[in-house]
Amino acid sequence: MCGIVGIVKLHPEARAEEPRLRRMRDALAHRGPDAAALWTDGPVGLAHRRLSIVDVEGGAQPMSKEAGDAWIVFNGEIYNHPELLPRLQARGHVYRTRSDTETILHLYEERGDACVESLRGMFAFAIWDAREHRLLLARDRLGIKPLYYALRRDELLFASEIKALLAAGVETDFDPSVLPEYLATRFVSGEGTFFRGIRKLLPGRVLTWSASEGLRIRRYWRPPPAGGKPVPAGAAELRERLDESARLHLMSDVPLGVFLSGGLDSAALAGLVAPMVSGPLRTFSVGFDEPEANELPWARIAARAAGSLHREVVVSKSDFFSALPLLVWHEDEPIAFTSSVPLYYLAKAAAEDVKVVLTGEGADEIFLGYNRYRITAWNERLGRAWRTVASEGARRATARAVNRFPGSLGRRARRTFIALGDDPRTLAFENFAVFPQDLRSRLLVAPGADDAFAPAVREWEDAPGGAAESMSRADLQTYLVELLMKQDQMSMAASIESRVPYLDHELVEYAISIPARRRLSGFRTKAILRDAVRDVVPRSILQRRKMGFPVPLGRWLREQGRAAIDEMVLSPRARGRGLFEPAVVAALVDEHRAGGADHGERLWLLLNLEIWQRLFLDREDPHAVAEVLHA
Repeated sequence: MCGIVGIVKLHPEARAEEPRLRRMRDALAHRGPDAAALWTDGPVGLAHRRLSIVDVEGGAQPMSKEAGDAWIVFNGEIYNHPELLPRLQARGHVYRTRSDTETILHLYEERGDACVESLRGMFAFAIWDAREHRLLLARDRLGIKPLYYALRRDELLFASEIKALLAAGVETDFDPSVLPEYLATRFVSGEGTFFRGIRKLLPGRVLTWSASEGLRIRRYWRPPPAGGKPVPAGAAELRERLDESARLHLMSDVPLGVFLSGGLDSAALAGLVAPMVSGPLRTFSVGFDEPEANELPWARIAARAAGSLHREVVVSKSDFFSALPLLVWHEDEPIAFTSSVPLYYLAKAAAEDVKVVLTGEGADEIFLGYNRYRITAWNERLGRAWRTVASEGARRATARAVNRFPGSLGRRARRTFIALGDDPRTLAFENFAVFPQDLRSRLLVAPGADDAFAPAVREWEDAPGGAAESMSRADLQTYLVELLMKQDQMSMAASIESRVPYLDHELVEYAISIPARRRLSGFRTKAILRDAVRDVVPRSILQRRKMGFPVPLGRWLREQGRAAIDEMVLSPRARGRGLFEPAVVAALVDEHRAGGADHGERLWLLLNLEIWQRLFLDREDPHAVAEVLHA
C-alpha cells in the first residue's frame, strides 16, 4: 500500500517542478511512512510514498525498466505476481527485484495498455513511456485503490488522494452540482468530486495522455451480465473459490490480521484464513461503550471459533465526535458512513501489531446481503402481480390513498409496490434515499437539475436481470466504490494496508453469475455463502441478523453531538453558505430533538458537509475545527 503522485507538463519544453512534486508526495506521508522518493525527466515527474509489504528490501519506487525507457509508480498488490513472474522470466524478461511492481512493467512491455487485463489484484498505477512520451493511468476493476486527476491548461496532475493535488497548488472550489446525489446517497459516484475540476478515474478504466492523442479514457472491465454465463451453483464450487481468494490475499512479507465485525462475512474470512497461516491468526474488533451499539460479544464468538489472538477497541461518544474533522481531512470529502469513525480507531489499534489486514467488504454486494435487495425483489415480484390483476385507474387511485396514510403506517406503505410503480429510479434507489426527492427540492436553495441516481441507473440498465441482480450490479460500481474508499482511507490514516478477498475479480465474476434465487432465497440473504462456509462459522453467527456498525447516531446527535449541530448546521456561518433553506434545516433539527422523527442520518450529512467546507474551502486546521465542536 502506497501513495503515488505525478505531474506531466503538456508542453515538451516545460519542466516538472521538484518542489511541487515533493509537496504532493509528502501530503501522503500517512500512506507510506517507510520510504519516499521522486524522479523527474524534463516535463514529467513521478513520486512515491512506500508502505513496504512485499520485497521489503527491494521494490523501491519510482521504478524503471533496465533501459530506463519506462517508469512506474504503483499502489496496491498483484496477487498473481508469483504466477506471472516465472512466465515472464521464461519469455526472456530479466528481474532486478522480487516485487510485483516490476511485473507490471514487464507486462506493459509485452502488452501495452492491455497489461491491466493480466493483473489479479488491487491497483492504481502510472507508467510514463519515455519512448512514446505517453502517460498511462490505470485503476483496478472494482475500485479498491483510489486515483484522482486534474487536467489544467498546461499540465496533467494525478494522485492517490485529492489533498496531494491541492498541495501542488491546484486551485479549485466547491462544485454544488454534486449536492442532489450527496443528499440522496451520501456520496458522489460518477467521475466528479466535491472539488470543481478534480476528477476520479473510475474503476475498471485506463486513462492515457500524449501530445498527439490528448486525454483518452477506456473501460477495460465491467461486471458480467446476470445469467449471461451459466455457472455451477453449488456451495462446494463456491467454497473452492473462496479458499483460493483467501490464500492469494495472504501474500505478504510482514505480519497480517483480520478485522472481525461479528457478522457472517468477516467470521467466514477468519475461519477460512486461520488454517492457512503459521501460528495463531490475529483478529481485531471495535465496539462502542454502550450495550445497544456493541457487537463485540459476537466478534469474540468468531475469534474463538478461528482460534485467533483477539484484540478489542472500545470507542466512546467523545472519541467519535472528536475524530470527525481529522477523518474528513483524510477522506477529502464529507464522511458518508458513520462506520468510518470506528474503523479508524480499529485500524490504529491493529497497526500496533500488524501491517496488513483482511476485511469482509464486498460480500453483501455480490451475495445479495442487504435488506434493501430483499425489499426491492419483493416489491418487483408483488408489483408485477398487482399490475396483472388491477387496472391502471385502480392502481392510481390506490396509490393516492396510500400516500394519504398517516404516521408510520403511511411511511411503510409509501415504500411498497402500491405507491412506487416500476421505475427503477423509484423502486430501487429513490425508495432508499437519505433525503427523498421532495425534501431535497425543499432543502436546496437552488435545486437545479436533480438526477441523483443517474450513475446507478446506468449500471442497472447496462445488462438484463431481475431487480436484486440489477441493484447489486449497480452497487458494485457505485455504492461499493465509496465503501472501498472508506476502507482505504481509514486504514491508510493508520498506515496499514487493508485487503478485500471477497473482491478478487474472478470470485466476483463467478458470484454474480450465480442465479439470484441461490443468493437471495426467500427471506434468507447470502444463502449460498452461508451454505459454503457453515463448517467454519459458528451456528449462532450464521443465523443472526445483519447489523453492520450499529452507531446510535440519532440519540448521540441529541446529546453529545448537540453542540456540533448548533455550530455546524444551525450557526450563522453555516447558514451563510447559501446552500440550504434555513427554515427547512431548522425544522429538521427541531423535529429530531423533540423526538418526532429520527433525522440522524440527514443531520449527519449536513454536519459533515460543513466540516468539509471549513477544512477545504476555509483552509482551517482539523484540530481547530475539533476544538470548536467541543466548545
